Amino acid sequence: MDGLLILSIETATGCGSVALSRGTRLLAEATAQPEVTHSRRLLGTVSWLMQAAAVTWSELDAIGVSLGPGSFTGLRIGLAAAKGLAMAADIPLVGVDTLDALALACAGVRRQVCPVLDARKQEVYAAMYQVCGQERYPVRLSGDKALAPEALVASIDQPTVLAGPGAAIYADVFSANDFVQLLPAELVYPRALYVGLLAEQKIQNSEVVSSATLQPKYVRAPEAEINLRRKQEQMEK
Repeated sequence: MDGLLILSIETATGCGSVALSRGTRLLAEATAQPEVTHSRRLLGTVSWLMQAAAVTWSELDAIGVSLGPGSFTGLRIGLAAAKGLAMAADIPLVGVDTLDALALACAGVRRQVCPVLDARKQEVYAAMYQVCGQERYPVRLSGDKALAPEALVASIDQPTVLAGPGAAIYADVFSANDFVQLLPAELVYPRALYVGLLAEQKIQNSEVVSSATLQPKYVRAPEAEINLRRKQEQMEK
């Protein structure tokens, strides 16, 4: 069979998922919106999925993991689990930008695409992509940003498709711009499958780095770090 066999993990949002893919073909995927944290379900889901697909650890070529931006806790849990599994199986670990994977869900859209995730605190995570052209995968047009939805919509000056959980939350704000088209939230959401597809691309392009250097991509500083800075600033006054 053609293609690499990849186990992929997506925990950037509350809707976590695990997938097995070979090349561009999905073998199995489990998605859940749990009432408990990913730490309580993730490893059990991985085990169940591999048994259901009759895949052994020795057959895997690599593990892909979503690096963010997204939930600080979810990203830490997903990356820690992925590092442990990759080390135990002695296979490469490939980090994938969450917004890259979300943009891949919009393949075929013939205009600029902006995947959007809820960043809490009245902000969103977003980046611009071109997804329909000669390139097989989305091409980045900008870096990841954390900004107010009003600031994002004000920056859009050409036909753009907004997609993802964050687009749905602030649909009223985004719809005020005539250049914006919103895709239904149920059609575009973070999926481990897209993480796996992009992980294979990175391997094929020799873009894999040491798993020891992989860190969550927060974009915005964690709340604990912000609070610590505030305390330090108050103490210095």
